[in-house]
Amino acid sequence: MPLSTQPPASGEPYVLSASLDNARHLSSLLKAVHFQDHATCFATANGLRVTVEDAKCIQANAFIQAEIFQEFAVQEESVTFRINLSVLLDCLTIFGTSSLPGTSTALRMCYCGYGHPLVLFLEEGGVVTVCKINTQEPEELLDFDFCSTKVVNKIILQSEGLREAFAELDMTSEVLQITMSPDKPYFRLSTFGNAGSAHLDYPRDSDLMEAFHCNQTQTNRYKISLLKPSTKALALSCKVSIRTDSQGFLSLQYMIRNEDGQICFVEYYCCPDEDITEAEL
Repeated sequence: MPLSTQPPASGEPYVLSASLDNARHLSSLLKAVHFQDHATCFATANGLRVTVEDAKCIQANAFIQAEIFQEFAVQEESVTFRINLSVLLDCLTIFGTSSLPGTSTALRMCYCGYGHPLVLFLEEGGVVTVCKINTQEPEELLDFDFCSTKVVNKIILQSEGLREAFAELDMTSEVLQITMSPDKPYFRLSTFGNAGSAHLDYPRDSDLMEAFHCNQTQTNRYKISLLKPSTKALALSCKVSIRTDSQGFLSLQYMIRNEDGQICFVEYYCCPDEDITEAEL
């Protein structure tokens, strides 16, 4: 890609530069967290993290490790900027979302630092397009402080099990109730919709269960409207880790394998529905 190798016109060095042979690897992950227009991007030597929040109740993070890129260089300890995610996705798919077999859109992404645009060089079939997207001042993000030492219960499921659950449960319900327990029912999903209550149980020895580490019985409810965006990541994933901490905060970590067999992760954090009292459970 001849244009991509040119230095910026301003003469300033790039604080972030990255290239991908197939831009679809990036766009599919970003679509999995695209439930708000704006996202905050963090780049370190380890890779790129893209964070999206809504109403300080739900946060999604897409992690794209440096190894996924053919080239990934960060000249500072960390680089942070806010960007319009809708515009970024439009640019990444500027050649269309369905490429012909054997063709892909190559991407080079460059950023000169604070106050500068994010510049994308996209090439497909010998045609090069340059997109400049204005960046914004990053906003302070919610810290869910979800470290492994605070995790009370954790299970790992094959994603097909959770996909089937979302298809079967009554989504007219306002909340999804999740019960995790060292004893029966082990892992239960419940809804309370127009047709009444529905429960779906997973035994700990289920073929879909890859790991089961439950220390105490917990029952928490989460607004389905907050969880729905995570189904985009669920559709792409092969495994999902479901964790809760002592306060009932929920972490859904989706393992996603791209067309080249590389592994990326998308994680959703969701706060419990505080409108539900213990007496109602």
